Amino acid sequence: MPIFDPLDAPRHWRPSPLAAGPFAGLQGGAIASLLTAEIEAQAGPRNWGTVIASAAWFLRPTPMADLRSEINVVSEGGRVSVIDNTLYPATEDAPCATVRVTLSRERAVEVPGFVEAGRTAVDPTKYKLRTLHLVAGRQWFMDAMEARFGDGVAWFRMNHEIIAGAGPLSSILGPADWTHGIARPVQNVVADPNPNLSVQLFRQPRGEWVGVRAEARWAPAAGLGVGSGTLLDVEGEIGRVSMSVVLVPFPKPAMAAG
Repeated sequence: MPIFDPLDAPRHWRPSPLAAGPFAGLQGGAIASLLTAEIEAQAGPRNWGTVIASAAWFLRPTPMADLRSEINVVSEGGRVSVIDNTLYPATEDAPCATVRVTLSRERAVEVPGFVEAGRTAVDPTKYKLRTLHLVAGRQWFMDAMEARFGDGVAWFRMNHEIIAGAGPLSSILGPADWTHGIARPVQNVVADPNPNLSVQLFRQPRGEWVGVRAEARWAPAAGLGVGSGTLLDVEGEIGRVSMSVVLVPFPKPAMAAG
């Protein structure tokens, strides 16, 4: 089952409950994945090449409602193309989120004296299965993937497509969006939403598993932080992820009327 279902109009989508975040609206990783997947779907017919980077900005909460997207070609041709994609509620003109995706046509290059680091395949299923109980009584984005942790790496495997025919980078963005939470300096004291998400790949992933070797830094006096990490597949490193973090108090429970 895809996480976003296509509607009758082009580039119109209905999110499933699996797209939800832990608080209001949709999870940022699901949003970035949708917008990037749409560009990946056009990359072949448009001869843009392979997606090598995606930078997302979450402008405001994206509602659990019908959505529409708008693709804009910033630059195409030659070896590198740059494409924007912006998300709106279907009935509104104010955007919720946007991504800028970089694509490149691959081309082998001989580098004298360079030897690629050897890879030893990892089997993530040997690590303990982890379930994150941040949301009770409903589905959310973490339910769309399997998570395992071991040897300093968080491993994720998507169990649902973002959209039909989604490409490899869009399947990485969901797991990558957890980077700042994996390495929180202190757990369960503040919420730490990320207003952006940036991923760069230097090679395409092999297999279904995505690993994140994460770290995070906080400056509580400023209410800010950063998250970053190395991205892996079962054969080794494939790229990097980074995001800004905004520290905010947890929402207070509603007071009962006296």
